[in-house]
Formats: sequence, C-alpha cells, structure tokens
Amino acid sequence: MQKEFVELGFAKLDLDRFRRRGFAEVIFCKGKTKQQLLKIIKELIKHKQPILLTKLERKEFRYLKRYFPSLKYNPLAKIAYAKKLEVKANSYVCVITAGTADIPIAEEAITTLEVMGNKVKKIYDIGVAGLHRLYTNLDTIRKAKVIVVVAGMEAALPSLVSGLVAKPVIAVPTSFGYGANFFGLSALLTMLNSCSPGIGVVNIDNGFGAGYLASLINKG
Repeated sequence: MQKEFVELGFAKLDLDRFRRRGFAEVIFCKGKTKQQLLKIIKELIKHKQPILLTKLERKEFRYLKRYFPSLKYNPLAKIAYAKKLEVKANSYVCVITAGTADIPIAEEAITTLEVMGNKVKKIYDIGVAGLHRLYTNLDTIRKAKVIVVVAGMEAALPSLVSGLVAKPVIAVPTSFGYGANFFGLSALLTMLNSCSPGIGVVNIDNGFGAGYLASLINKG
C-alpha cells in the first residue's frame, strides 16, 4: 500500500496528494534550506511524484541543478520543475496582465498551469490606461474557459474583464505600485470590492495559487 506521507524530521511530505487533488504536493521554497530542498526532491523522485518548486531563488536552483540535471527553471516566475504533465483538455486558460511589472507573477501562474497539463494563452500589458488594447484581444479572452487577471496599481482590470465575459475570472493583486498601493493591499481591496460578479481573488503576488485554481476549473 502507498504511504500517505513520509517523515523527514523537518517536514512531512504528502505522498497521497496526487490521488486526492490531481497533482502532487507543491514545495514552497522560501524559508527552506538548500539541504532541506535537496532531501524533499529526492523523496519526490523516489516515490515518482511530479516536482514543482515555487519562490525558488536562482542560487538555490543552481545548487539543486547539480544534483538533478533535468530540473528546469523559469527565472521570472522563480519556479522550478522536472517535467510538464500531458495536456488533455482542449480548452485553454487565458492569463492577462495590466502592466509589464505584473509579468513575473503572471509567469508564476503560467508555469504552474503548464506543469499541471493546461494550454495557456497569455496577453501582457493591456491595462485600463489604454482600453483599445483590451478590446483588440477580447475574442481570445472570451474563448478561454477561465481567465487569470494579474494587476497592481489600482487593479481595476479584473472588474472590467469580468464585465465583458461569461467565464470565471481569477484576480491576482500584485505588490507593484506607488506608495499608497501599500505593497499590494490597495489592489487586493479593489479586487475584493469589485461590483462585477464572477471574480475570485487570491492573495497578493500569489500567481501559483491562481494557476492551481485555474487548472482545477479548466480540467473540471
């Protein structure tokens, strides 16, 4: 019988998550040592589990790459993975950013989606300061099964997109903006207070969480 978890002393690695959730335990790297990450990856490989490492700095990736040459890295997203699951759904997820500064968080969502076996179409820099950019891409956005909208500053874009589509919108507030942005708090509150129904909001800079949720909807 498959173990439900393995005891590592510093962590209890959930081996049953793939069966329960459709994807293995994802490793949040911030706060973990290189040696701890090394042990976790060894266990994942030993038990034939997919590997997805979030918030991984480049220097930690270089260390792990010496032991696992097949490990791949998206430096913008700060995500590492071994391989991508096979894409089975014909539908796709559309990932949008309001501005260029939001791209790293969008890339975290995109890499998560691709590793979990989803088709993704990305559209960058179509914020509300130039609505013609949004309308030019509206057909692609409307054909997606679910839409991830990443925005900082005043974060009005998710409300605008939601008002134009009949699909669920996952809003991701980012910490990018001037002082009154309060490191993403103003963007988060704008999204939570949206008057447009059909919007779900994840935490500040949580591209991974948005990608994971979008994958569940896209494959559902």
